[in-house]
Amino acid sequence: QVQLVDSGGGLAQPGGSLRLSCAASGLTSDYDAIGWFRQAPGKEREAISCINTSDGSADYADSVKGRFTISRDNAKNTVYLQMNKLKPEDTAVYYCAVDLYHGGGLRPWWQYDVWGQGTQVTVSS
Repeated sequence: QVQLVDSGGGLAQPGGSLRLSCAASGLTSDYDAIGWFRQAPGKEREAISCINTSDGSADYADSVKGRFTISRDNAKNTVYLQMNKLKPEDTAVYYCAVDLYHGGGLRPWWQYDVWGQGTQVTVSS
């Protein structure tokens, strides 16, 4: 059974940084991507980044491109999201999720299959 545990959220000042972690268990190599999503109050869950299993490539939403970096440590079964130059509009609950068979890439949330519990990120001075 696949389980994801995301962590690393907290309070950051505008312009600051945070690193989120997504630790996976029960995950074999037979999955297409691990992605990061976020959901602000009253808004739909937004796909912001993913790392694809087939070639290790990464995809980013325009809203975070150039500021966020996704990476993975296969030995630790962990995917990271390094968030730099944070803005107040980055405030949201952040979730990691795995795409088991939809083909990878930055897909809508309903095309990801297993989810972490979420971690709150607040950007405020």
